Amino acid sequence: MAGKTVVIGGGSGFIGTALSNLLRHCGYDVVVVSRVPGAFNTTWSDLEHNGLPKNTTAVVSLAGQNILDFKRKWNSGFQQTVRASRINTTSSLARAIEEAEIKPNVFVSISGVGYYPPDPIKEYTEYSAGGKDDYFAELCTDWEQSAKLPAEVGVRQVTIRSGVVLGRRGGMIAQLYFPFFFGMGGPVGSGQQYLPWIHLHDIARLFLHAIENQQVEGVLNGVSPNPTTSKEFARAFGSSLWRPALIPLPEFVCNILLGPERARMLTQGQKVIPKRTLESGFVYKYPDIRSACREFSPLIYTDDLDRENISR
Repeated sequence: MAGKTVVIGGGSGFIGTALSNLLRHCGYDVVVVSRVPGAFNTTWSDLEHNGLPKNTTAVVSLAGQNILDFKRKWNSGFQQTVRASRINTTSSLARAIEEAEIKPNVFVSISGVGYYPPDPIKEYTEYSAGGKDDYFAELCTDWEQSAKLPAEVGVRQVTIRSGVVLGRRGGMIAQLYFPFFFGMGGPVGSGQQYLPWIHLHDIARLFLHAIENQQVEGVLNGVSPNPTTSKEFARAFGSSLWRPALIPLPEFVCNILLGPERARMLTQGQKVIPKRTLESGFVYKYPDIRSACREFSPLIYTDDLDRENISR
């Protein structure tokens, strides 16, 4: 394994940090592409001028502005920032692969389950149509298109359509931890809408799975194999903290905080099934919401979490 390098665009974020730790634990060298240079980082400008590092075996695209940033108003300016942070960075990585004299084995890029239109009943798999229902669907379509490489490049491609990533130290759980801990948590809106989710450790392992398995290509849904509603998630998370989860967040409050279009990500949902992911042989460490939420419990010691973060 020595000398094999994985380049990660956006590798300093929530998912990128977990993936970097896992890859290093598995013997890979990791180079993170970010705006800030560092000991194990390179900048987007350096990538454009110098190309991929030697011995690059895989390239991963994870960069993207946080859509559910409550501090940012949902207007045309922020929407353009969201698009540029995903599409421009992914395109930069794709160009670096095309221009590389020695090509990496695989290009793995992230997308979102927003590709599929919200529906209270319909099940979506990787074979389902989508990509044109609203801003988020069109964003996912353009995002995935920016990762496409010409066939003559000969590099295997994988796109992971991720659900909400749940992990103790960031993402949605970091925002919900204190409200739930103080007994103020509950479902969003009616609670009947589906919440496509995946545990942080499983999404990192899924990227590793895509990197290391030559037969894996195309779209994989990065979600749990057991669909969960908002009410079921709230009940499981509250139980893991020994707290009730009975106070719903009304839909109109989400609309005020996020804007109606963005709030649909929470107030409506999709029942997404990881059909191709399971067919590829991937085995989940946290297949159900109760086992995932136990990882967020204060009863689990930090040292245990750190060890689990870098385990397969």
